[in-house]
Amino acid sequence: MEANTRSTGRLPAAFLTPGSSSFMDFLGEHQPELLPGRRQLPPMQGVIEAPHGTTIVAVTFPGGVVLAGDRRATMGNVIAQRDIEKVFPADEYSAVGIAGTAGLAVEMVKLFQLELEHFEKVEGAQLSLEGKANRLSTMIRSNLGMAMQGLAVVPLFAGFDVDRNRGRIFSYDVTGGRSEEHNFAATGSGSVFARGAMKKLFRDDLSEEQATTLVVQALYDAADDDSATGGPDVARRIYPIITVITDDGFRRLTEDEASELSRAVLARRLEEPDGPRAALL
Repeated sequence: MEANTRSTGRLPAAFLTPGSSSFMDFLGEHQPELLPGRRQLPPMQGVIEAPHGTTIVAVTFPGGVVLAGDRRATMGNVIAQRDIEKVFPADEYSAVGIAGTAGLAVEMVKLFQLELEHFEKVEGAQLSLEGKANRLSTMIRSNLGMAMQGLAVVPLFAGFDVDRNRGRIFSYDVTGGRSEEHNFAATGSGSVFARGAMKKLFRDDLSEEQATTLVVQALYDAADDDSATGGPDVARRIYPIITVITDDGFRRLTEDEASELSRAVLARRLEEPDGPRAALL
């Protein structure tokens, strides 16, 4: 909502009136047409072609959680973008990976970031990780009308639970249904293949380095069988986005770190084309 302060020098009364700690409730009350789910779409004239993001993976390890995504966006059988970003920090201790309609998904993530920041400023405290997962569920449910027209957003949410001192992962369906995943999870068109890889390689005692290697291997397997998932592209220097969330907070691996991990996985696959037979490292 725009605040026109040039004429009076004062903020509109809506900004100064005490209310809910939810920014979505505030926006829904004062300017509901700005919410993605409240927008009026034109009559359907067939399938809407829009860029879609695909595979997102997450895995827990003692001390935290890793959330990663490939970089490809597709539109039908066409590669719409080779270096799209699909993993974003939600706040200091959580992150969101997006799959589905890319434009709507990015907008939803920005609104989610603002929702968490607004709550923290109004209440003076952060939401619990469970509370954050519930807020995201509500936002996805509000997009159901667009999802029914083929513009679905299905994210993966992960974070470090400071109360339980461990990493946690939450997955969603298009209706906003939320499920907590244990050990590892994947969403998007390549999720079946990525999940199979993680199922074989996951261990309860993974180190952070092994967990980041695991997600790259899972994305490589997904790209090997799913055309909508992009594998590490050494020629263009396009590598998966890999984030780690621990009690120290959110950290995104640098391009050099992602490159090193990707090249190590590619080198191993040259030696073992059918996949690693044993340990991660």
